[in-house]
Amino acid sequence: MRWYLRSKIHKATVTEANVDYVGSITIDEDLLDQCGLDIGEKVLVVSNTSGARLETYTIRGERGSGVVCVNGAAAHLIKQGEEIIIMGFELSDKRIEPTAILVDKNNRFVMYLTEKAGETAPVLV
Repeated sequence: MRWYLRSKIHKATVTEANVDYVGSITIDEDLLDQCGLDIGEKVLVVSNTSGARLETYTIRGERGSGVVCVNGAAAHLIKQGEEIIIMGFELSDKRIEPTAILVDKNNRFVMYLTEKAGETAPVLV
C-alpha cells in the first residue's frame, strides 16, 4: 500500500482567511467537483507564496463563487491573496492517476493538468 496523489487544485488564490471560523478550508463546489475532492476530505494545503504547509479538511463553498477560504488557526499561516496548492491523497495498492486542475487568479477552471475524460493535457503534478 502506498499514498498516491488523487486530486489537486493548482495555483488557487486565497480569497479570505477567517481565523474566527472553527477550522478547515472552504472551496467553491465547482472546483471540488472538477478535481474530485469530497466534502470533509483531508487535504494538504501548500502556499507557493510563503512556503507554509498544513493539513485540514474541505468545506463546500458556494458553487461558481471562486471562494477559497482558509479558516481557523490555519488562517495564521496562510493569508488572503496567497497562491496555494490543495492536494488530496489516497492509500492504494495500485497506482492512481490523479485529477489535477489549474485555476486562474479568480479560481476559475483553466485546464486539466493530467489526462481526464479522454483529453490529454500537459502533465504537471
